[in-house]
Amino acid sequence: MKLLKHLNWQIFTSPDFVSDPYPELARVREATPAFWQQDRLFLTRYDDIARALKDSRTFGRAMSPLSRDELPISEVTLQDPRRAAFDAFNTNHMLDSEPPKHTRLRSLVGLAFTPRRVEGLRGRIGEIVRGVAAGLEGCGTFDLVQGYAEPLPVTIIAELLGVPEEERWQLRPWSAAIVRLYEVSPPDEVTQAAEQAVLDFSALLRGLLARRRSVPEDDLITALSQVQAEGERLSESELIDTCILLLNAGHEASVNGLSAGVLNLCRTGQWDEVARAARQNAPEQYFRVLIEELLRFDTPLPLFERFVLQDAVVAGVPVQSGQKVALLYASGNRDPRKFEAPDELRLTRDPNPHLTFGLGLHYCLGAPLARLELGISLRALALAFPRLEVQDFAYGGGFVIRGLERLTVRVG
Repeated sequence: MKLLKHLNWQIFTSPDFVSDPYPELARVREATPAFWQQDRLFLTRYDDIARALKDSRTFGRAMSPLSRDELPISEVTLQDPRRAAFDAFNTNHMLDSEPPKHTRLRSLVGLAFTPRRVEGLRGRIGEIVRGVAAGLEGCGTFDLVQGYAEPLPVTIIAELLGVPEEERWQLRPWSAAIVRLYEVSPPDEVTQAAEQAVLDFSALLRGLLARRRSVPEDDLITALSQVQAEGERLSESELIDTCILLLNAGHEASVNGLSAGVLNLCRTGQWDEVARAARQNAPEQYFRVLIEELLRFDTPLPLFERFVLQDAVVAGVPVQSGQKVALLYASGNRDPRKFEAPDELRLTRDPNPHLTFGLGLHYCLGAPLARLELGISLRALALAFPRLEVQDFAYGGGFVIRGLERLTVRVG
C-alpha cells in the first residue's frame, strides 16, 4: 500500500486548520488509512484507531519496556533537564503508565475517585452553574468561554480535591501552561512555563497533603492518602501527580467540550431545539445522548499518541518496536465507515461509540464527571438563555489540546 504524505506536519500549528480541521482530515482519511510524518504513523480511520487503543500489549502510552537507546525517534525528550519535573510528572500517573503499574495506580485511585463521590457532586454542580448563569443575566453579550465554561470545572475539581478557595486562582493558569507542552514541537518558552507550573502545583499539593495527613477532611486528597489495596498505597509523588492529571484532563475536556458544543449547536441552528427541550424538562437521557454527539462531532482532544511496544502491522503498515503511532480521534469520529452522515450534528444519534474518551485499558477515568458537568451546565445555560446568537469566536493554542479561546454570544 502506498502511504500518502498528504498532511504536512506544520499544518497542526496552522490557525486555519486548528479552527476547522475536518475538511482536511476527511480528504486524508479517504486517501489513505495511514501516513508517516515526523517518525510517526498517523492513523485516520475509526477501526484502526480502535484496534490500537484496545491492543495495550502492542501500543502503549508508556515506553517502559524500551531503553532510550533503543528508540528510533529523533525527538525523544526524556532526561531533558529543561523539563525534568514535567517528565517526572508523566511517569507517576496512570495515563502514561502500563501494567502492572497502571493496574495498581488505577485500582488505588478508583477506590477514592468513586462513582458515588462523582454523583455526590451533582447538586453542587447545579448550584455553581446556576449562579454563574445568573451573574451573566442582563449582559446582552458575553464571552461564553471565560464567562461560563471556565469557572465550573476549576471550581468543581478544586472542591473535589480540597484546594482552599483562596488558592484556586492559580489552577487554571497552571493547567493551561502544562497542557501546552503536549502540542507539536512546543517552543522553549512553553517548556519553561509548563515546567514551572508543575513545580508550583506540586508544591501547593504537597503542603495541602501534609495538612490533610494531620487533619483529614472529606475530600479527594484525604481519600487518596488513605486508600490501600493488598498492602499497596500511593506514594506521595503518585498522589500529587494524579491530582495534577485530574485537573488538567478534567478542566480542558469540560471547557473545550462545552464551548465548542454551544458553538456548533448555534451554527447548525439547533440551539433553539435544545433550549425548548430544557424548558420542557426533557429527561436526563436526552442530554446524555446530546453530550455524546457533541463530543463526537467536535472532540476537544483530537490526537493521542502511543508507542509501539512490539513489532506489528497496523492499517496494513509494518511498525517496529519503539516507533510512534498518532491516533487522529477527530478523524475517526467523523469516519463514514462507522457513523452515518458523520459531518451532521444529530442530536439524537444513539448509539454513539465515539473515541473521545478513548477505549480499552486507558479509557478515561474522569469520563463520568465530564459527562455530568457537561449535561448539567448545558441544560442550565439553555434555561437561562433560550436564545443565543454567536457574534464572534476564535480558537487558541494548537491542535492536540484544541479549544476555543473566545466565544462571544448575544442573548435574546
